[in-house]
Amino acid sequence: MIGQTLKHYKIEETLGKGGMGVVFRARDTRLNRAVALKVLPPELTNDSDRRRRFLQEARTAGSLSHPAIAQIYDVGETDQVAFIAMELVEGKTVRQLVVDRELDVEGAVEIALQAAGGLAKAHEQGIVHRDIKSDNIMVTRDGHAKILDFGLAKLTDLTGPHDESDQQRRSVMETLAMTQDGMVLGTMAYMSPEQARGQRLDHRSDIFSFGIVLYEMVTGQLPFTGASPLDTLHAIAFDETRPVTTVRSNLPPGLHRVISRCLRKRTEDRYQSASHLVDDLKRLQQEIEGGVSARVPLRERLQEGIRSLKDLTPAEWFWPAAGIAVATLVLVLAFYWWESWLPVAAVVLPAGVLCYRRLRNRRHRLMKRFAAKVRKMKEVRVILFHENQVTVLVDKAMARTYVRVNALMEAVNRKQYFGDPYTVVVRDGVAPAEEREALATPGVLYVRRDILGEE
Repeated sequence: MIGQTLKHYKIEETLGKGGMGVVFRARDTRLNRAVALKVLPPELTNDSDRRRRFLQEARTAGSLSHPAIAQIYDVGETDQVAFIAMELVEGKTVRQLVVDRELDVEGAVEIALQAAGGLAKAHEQGIVHRDIKSDNIMVTRDGHAKILDFGLAKLTDLTGPHDESDQQRRSVMETLAMTQDGMVLGTMAYMSPEQARGQRLDHRSDIFSFGIVLYEMVTGQLPFTGASPLDTLHAIAFDETRPVTTVRSNLPPGLHRVISRCLRKRTEDRYQSASHLVDDLKRLQQEIEGGVSARVPLRERLQEGIRSLKDLTPAEWFWPAAGIAVATLVLVLAFYWWESWLPVAAVVLPAGVLCYRRLRNRRHRLMKRFAAKVRKMKEVRVILFHENQVTVLVDKAMARTYVRVNALMEAVNRKQYFGDPYTVVVRDGVAPAEEREALATPGVLYVRRDILGEE
């Protein structure tokens, strides 16, 4: 189909193939932008009822707007060819990152946190993905996760009309497992128990599949496998998986707790919403970064400190609160005792100046903390800071490098009270002469010890 045009999309090259169709890189000739065009196989769309449900769900998914969800631009059919036009996401799938061993625990948790946020957004709007797997989560070069193929959810519902009994759907699943080796419903290894049994699905099925992806990211292997598709379905439905902490002994216990709750066989025992999963992933991320294992409950730590007051700790609220209190006190005293405001100001204003200086220096302190965390990554050579941009020079830029560095910078920007946000650039393959020139300029935050030795 290279060179052909579907509606106003001109197909340029093939990006990939799978059981759900062929993905092409195409150009939207109306808006002059590159898109990913998935052309669906006839066997999935020749049934009029299934095609109708697919078109309806794809249009609904097109209304989703979230940084972690690949946007759907268009869906339709022409000349009996059904297609879906999506945001072109360039990067690597989670599956590729696992195979290439480009993920560490921190990177895996950050990717999971971003993707879970997108999943929560979709579930809030009543959309279930039904095919969450590592091939359907892409990580861009700058470290952002994107969930793909939301618009194909209804196409994966191959068990027939909704009024079929569980027994009929189970029979269909067994037939598909024996006759269509691994192709049906994406990859069988990522199914939930209710999918494996041919039962009705809701958003908690996505949470189970998401737990499998997280398990795969941190261990490099799938929790449920069998000699045949039918054996795999049986393992998903009935077998308990090995704890991640026994597969890799250095993993934090909190990670096992999160994954275990995702992979409960009964839907009522899992996370009841993806937003609760996001909360636990945030807590896990803080535990990993702090190197401590935190206690949770007390009503989920008062709903995570009332959502951490927009990610600020009570200590970080102290100085702005103190500044506001001092300013309020000055205004009140000036209003009631305007005749003697000078003695009052002599006491209060120094305190106000102290608070102001503390707030003014906050950006500098945040940048020092950022550098202290980034320098712990073994591949980091140099950290430079100029105006509002940080440049991180590394031996080799891998996906986990981009994921961690960008996540840390986003955390810094969330904690700023004023000023323009910082940007960060990760570079590798920098020529020695350029690196030496950079080290001679102001704004060097960190230089690795062996680099100093080379000098």
